[in-house]
Amino acid sequence: MKINKLLAWALFICASPVVAQSSYPTIGKIVRNDPQLDELVAPDAKIEVLASGFTWAEGPVWSKQGGYLLFSDVPQNTVFKWSTKEGLSTFLKPSGFTGAGTYGDEPGSNGLIIDRQGRLVSAEHGDRRISAMPLTDAGKRTLADNFQGKRFNSPNDVVQHSSGAYYFTDPPYGMPKKQNDPTREIDWFGVYRIGKDGAVSLLTKEMTRPNGLAFSPDEKILYVAQSDPDRAIVMAFPVNSDGSLAQGKVLFDATSMVKQGLPGLPDGLKVDAKGNLWCTGPGGVLIITPGGKLLGRIETGEATANCNWGDDGSTLYITADMYLCRIRTKAKGTGW
Repeated sequence: MKINKLLAWALFICASPVVAQSSYPTIGKIVRNDPQLDELVAPDAKIEVLASGFTWAEGPVWSKQGGYLLFSDVPQNTVFKWSTKEGLSTFLKPSGFTGAGTYGDEPGSNGLIIDRQGRLVSAEHGDRRISAMPLTDAGKRTLADNFQGKRFNSPNDVVQHSSGAYYFTDPPYGMPKKQNDPTREIDWFGVYRIGKDGAVSLLTKEMTRPNGLAFSPDEKILYVAQSDPDRAIVMAFPVNSDGSLAQGKVLFDATSMVKQGLPGLPDGLKVDAKGNLWCTGPGGVLIITPGGKLLGRIETGEATANCNWGDDGSTLYITADMYLCRIRTKAKGTGW
């Protein structure tokens, strides 16, 4: 099925890879579980396909200064750039594995953010680190690549706290043989913090497959998605004054949705200014209240990896398998 889609979309990509389109194809639909969703997504909102033909698109992040979107294609070891004016182009290659030869099927960068210094911060699979680089300079520096002398598995997603500290997840997905890879040095799949002094601390190792993460608007809660088909959940961890995490609780359980056959698992997530979660998961992007109520979902029809706010903060950019999409919302992301 994927091959057929690639063929179907080949003309779309080849016709204008770097030229803005006046209109875009659309896919999917909006599924409403609660009338409250109308306050966040208009009934006639469309999921536009901006570009296609990727292997597995991930980690979208908007550059407010540059007015463009960056996102990863993990298997292609590439960060792509997209803007309305210039369309699609390659921004960085290699993006997550700089060694010789090949490195599994997911060597590249995954989650991306632009930090408070204006740098692109990447969760890198192949180089097994969190890195930072200026947007105008390809030179990278390592923020962290180990915990107590043991190399990370494959950092997956990263966020920054207002204190300057970085929080990130470290599942096995980017390793050549995943959880059974012989080069694994850490026995668990953890959530970590990099302090302003560069010190790395383990926050929790209770999750089986930690993935996307985001803070509540007041930064009192850290949400972490778990991509485990047998326990597909979103956890909510209170953040202590020293930056550590208190005992977490399950905010939302999507396991039954996985069992129904909806494509995808809890993966990337973002939070709007009112505290609602926009979490990729089974069936697209799940929109969940801070109290854990599912209002509905943006159904892309594909396993959906990640999302992020862009433009004026009310456009949600979505990476869904081979697609880069966007949808206009009534909500506004945090930080705008």
